[in-house]
Amino acid sequence: MRLVFAGTPAVAVPALAAVHASGHELLAVVTRPDAPAGRGRGLVRSPVGAWADEHGVEVLTPARPREPEFLDRLRELAPDCVPVVAYGALVPPVALEIPRHGWINLHFSLLPAWRGAAPVQHAVLHGDELTGASVFQLEQGLDTGPVYGTLTDEIRPTDTSGDLLERLAHSGAGLLVAVLDAIGAGTARAEPQPADGVSLAPKLTVEDARVRWSDPAFAVDRRVRACTPAPGPWTTFRDERVKLGPVTPVANGPELKPGELLAEKSRVLVGTATVPVQLGEVRAAGKKAMSASDWARGARVATGEVFA
Repeated sequence: MRLVFAGTPAVAVPALAAVHASGHELLAVVTRPDAPAGRGRGLVRSPVGAWADEHGVEVLTPARPREPEFLDRLRELAPDCVPVVAYGALVPPVALEIPRHGWINLHFSLLPAWRGAAPVQHAVLHGDELTGASVFQLEQGLDTGPVYGTLTDEIRPTDTSGDLLERLAHSGAGLLVAVLDAIGAGTARAEPQPADGVSLAPKLTVEDARVRWSDPAFAVDRRVRACTPAPGPWTTFRDERVKLGPVTPVANGPELKPGELLAEKSRVLVGTATVPVQLGEVRAAGKKAMSASDWARGARVATGEVFA
C-alpha cells in the first residue's frame, strides 16, 4: 500500500522503521513542527522528522493538520492509509477521510483501558500487572475506534515507564505492520471496543510527579517508576527541588516518619506511610545524577532531616 506515516517522538521511530522496511511504499511522514530545545533554544527536528530526513523521505510539519496546504499535499500524495504512532495533534474529519483506509493508530494499552496521552505511565502508576498495545481505526472520539489487533506484555516489578514503553514500541511496530499487511490484503477485521473497562490516561504533569511521602511505600515506588523518565519524579530538600531515580521498598527497615531521611554508610532510606524506601539515584539542582549515598555525603544529611 501507499502510506504516509504520522508520529513525533522517539517512541514512534521503531514503527516508522518497520513500516519503511515492510515492502509498503512510504510516501512521506507527518510530524509536529520543529521546536526549541537545549540551552540555546534552537529549533530541533522531531525524532520522526530526523529519521525521515536521514532516509530521504518527505517531511510534512503542519502546525495543525487542518491547514489547507497540508490537506492539499495529502490529497496529492493519495495514500491508501496513514499509520499513526504518538503524533501529538488531533486529526480533523476532513483529514481522516482522505486515505481510503483511513488513519490506523498504534496505542500503547489494551483498549478500552487507558485511553489518552499517557497510557503506559498510568498503567505503572495504578499497579497494573498486564498491559499491551492496540492498533485501531482513528476516529473523532478519544481512542474510541474499532480495534484491528492487540498484543500483551507483563509489567515487571521494577519496570519504569521508559522501560515498558521501549518494549512496547518495538513489539507494537510488528503488530502495526501485520495490521497494515492485512488491510492491504483485504483480510483485516476491526472489532468495536467493549463499553465496559474504559479508563482515561491524561498526560502526567510535573505536579503529578512530586513524590508523596505520606503514601504507602508501594505507591511511592509506583509513582517514581511511572514518572521515569518523564516528567521526572522529584521532591524538595532544604527548599530546593531534588530529582529522584527509582526507589526500593525495604520490608524490614527501621521506622521512619513520612519523608524522614536516614543516611547510612551504604544506603539512604526515606520514610513513607508504611515501610521506608531505599533511594537509588539523586540529582540535586544544577548537578549531575549520583548515587544516593554520594549525594547524602555531599549534602551532609543530618539525622532527622526530611524530604518535604
